[in-house]
Amino acid sequence: MPVKLICVGGARPNFMKLAPLCRALMADGTFDVRLVHTGQHYDDAMSGQFFRDLQLPDPAHHLQVGSGSHAHQTAEVMKRFEPVVLDEKPDGVLVVGDVNSTLACALVAKKLGCRVIHVEAGLRSFDRGMPEEINRLATDAISDLFLVTEASGAAHLAAEGVDPAKVVFVGNLMIDSLHFHLEQARNGSIRRKLGANGAYGLVTLHRPSNVDSSAQLEQIVAALAIIATEVPLYFPVHPRTRSRLEALVSSPRVQLVEPLGYIDFLGMMSGAQVVLTDSGGIQEETTALGIPCLTIRDNTERPVTIEEGTNRLAGSSRESILNAWREHQASPKQGRVPRFWDGQAAGRCREAISRFYGVI
Repeated sequence: MPVKLICVGGARPNFMKLAPLCRALMADGTFDVRLVHTGQHYDDAMSGQFFRDLQLPDPAHHLQVGSGSHAHQTAEVMKRFEPVVLDEKPDGVLVVGDVNSTLACALVAKKLGCRVIHVEAGLRSFDRGMPEEINRLATDAISDLFLVTEASGAAHLAAEGVDPAKVVFVGNLMIDSLHFHLEQARNGSIRRKLGANGAYGLVTLHRPSNVDSSAQLEQIVAALAIIATEVPLYFPVHPRTRSRLEALVSSPRVQLVEPLGYIDFLGMMSGAQVVLTDSGGIQEETTALGIPCLTIRDNTERPVTIEEGTNRLAGSSRESILNAWREHQASPKQGRVPRFWDGQAAGRCREAISRFYGVI
């Protein structure tokens, strides 16, 4: 009998990690993989296009949870995921990352006596004001197998008392997807369509701490306007922040564009002179690509991107962002690709999971 695994995704970064892992797990008959899409990102531009770009199979279950407060969304995922586990009777539930779906599905699985595998375990920002940090801590408290992307993850889990035998350093699935699609992305037409013909920068913002406060958003936009006098900026805008940004952005050199699918976004990122973001995954991708990244946050749960990569923390005030920009111009970081960020993480994940279930 194959090992039945439910693999859960809810937001775009989850899909980027699940795509190579699902391919590896479904390569033979050892695993019976059932993909569950919680619908945390629910419109076509935010998730449907990603499924197509990443060549993911259609989900076996789509929970269609939608948006809401953290409590509402987490509770709704739990309510809708429980019948799936009861019906499927899986040998394990695999969750990735740190979104509400990650914690919600891990809780349901564990309460039903099902083993939990956490991909991207052990990452810590040590900022409990971040909802994602709470999700990371709580998910790791109840997981059975911990697959980590960087050495800091294993160190944090050891400090929290996790049995080292349950922790496997597998590398970064996000980089597997990047390697798999990079040539296609670089050969795409998105730069021509957007008029990004010369040097340009790329911007993404989505964290509530940055976009939900008008005063905070004004600080960031003010810094972007000054940076844009030196390099034009392209800014794919999350639907929930577009109206506020349109009211704040007056510089024609800060170009707001529609959300991009994975291939188009990778095409833009791979050609950028600099990326400004508050995304954890983009910190990793820019390090893998050797592209300078200014992270519009005061902390990161991915320290290897700073210690070894091309990332630097820029804070979120006008002055701190501009200071980071000036530091970048004066001394661009010459990063290196971290260990196991080699496009082969899915194979190591499959091996770790196979050993966990005794099928290797």
